[in-house]
Amino acid sequence: MDLYYDPVVDEHVSSPMGLIAPVWYLAPQRREVAESAWTMVATLTGLLGGGELSGIEDPTLASLLAWHTGEFVDGEVKARLWEHLDQIFEPSWDHDLGEFTFGFGLDEPHPRGQLNARAMAGWVCTPGAWSRIFNEPGQGRFTQPTVGGVDFPRVAMSEARWDGTALRLAAHPQNASVAGTRTSIRITGLAPDVGWTLIRPDGSTTPIDLSVDPTGTELEIVVDGGGYELRAG
Repeated sequence: MDLYYDPVVDEHVSSPMGLIAPVWYLAPQRREVAESAWTMVATLTGLLGGGELSGIEDPTLASLLAWHTGEFVDGEVKARLWEHLDQIFEPSWDHDLGEFTFGFGLDEPHPRGQLNARAMAGWVCTPGAWSRIFNEPGQGRFTQPTVGGVDFPRVAMSEARWDGTALRLAAHPQNASVAGTRTSIRITGLAPDVGWTLIRPDGSTTPIDLSVDPTGTELEIVVDGGGYELRAG
């Protein structure tokens, strides 16, 4: 299969990457094709079959394998892959910037954004999760409560999740100088005909009055990773 075709010079660029590169896009549409391509690469590199891992020193191939593995398998296979990749990806944490990145052995002044995005997508993905976004979209996501106005990158939301009855929130600091400070976020999409209560990590509560601003509700929370709940009733 071609990786791409250039009609200007009538050039077919054939490569195993022609089958591997589009796996992420094929998975929600032709899962059997996508999984067979991943299986081929996982077998050739020794990830499947119990052989010694090899041939994934190239960061492009390695990041693609990490990316796709999250969609198709979990448990021992995924753990084995990441144990190996953690040794060759050069993981690093910039505590001042609050950024975790991989260097991929490229000896460059800045981390590769695309390669890091692939690797992290594979790390957080669980089997079938990517495909479900398209095949089980859940239209409620367009009407459920939404978090905005985050003071990023000073503050990152390590949790902003609606579980059907409560909006769960947690703010993570960029660095030590931000830890323990307060920040404001804006919540939209709250049903106005029910009472809402903010439950803090220590269990204390505050009723939320939606009539203050019908376009959204501003909440102040502490940036320390503590779990807040915005609950109806």
